[in-house]
Amino acid sequence: MPNAQVLEQKKAQVASLVEKIKNSPAGVLVDYKGINVADDTALRKELREAGVEYMVVKNTMLKFAAEELGFDGFLEHLNGTTAIAIGSDDVVAPAKILSKFAKGHDNFKLKVGFLEGAVAPLSKVEELAKLPSKEVLIAQTLYSFNYPIMQLAIALNAIAEKGEADQEALVSTLVAEKSAEAAE
Repeated sequence: MPNAQVLEQKKAQVASLVEKIKNSPAGVLVDYKGINVADDTALRKELREAGVEYMVVKNTMLKFAAEELGFDGFLEHLNGTTAIAIGSDDVVAPAKILSKFAKGHDNFKLKVGFLEGAVAPLSKVEELAKLPSKEVLIAQTLYSFNYPIMQLAIALNAIAEKGEADQEALVSTLVAEKSAEAAE
């Protein structure tokens, strides 16, 4: 039986993990077995740059955290090697980065995820991975807002140019008629 100090440390680790998951909009559990140090370092760097916290966790610690959070869907996936990636701002980043990494590494597998306080099955994690990044979504939204205004500006410009062309044609016709009258 562990001593009281070790037990308190483990309880603190579980509490910390619960808080991180609660305060995160999304995250993914992975089986990281079979990746080498260079690949792991590159993955951690990419995740860190995207604002994603990535850590290896003991299945028993994650089991206690999942039970406290009510994430029963995690329990069946808590076997083998387990790491968790927890996003801070971008809901898509953990799924996108880990999914891309898993495609290039046969032994690296996505297990399950969570989204907005609920367990997300692997299919949902894969859907998230296919979404564009937050920046791309913002740009697409802004473009869709600006598109009607841009079309209106183009139409008004075309009307103005047509009006100028009609005016020039009218002036040319009047000048020609006056010249013909003067010649008579």
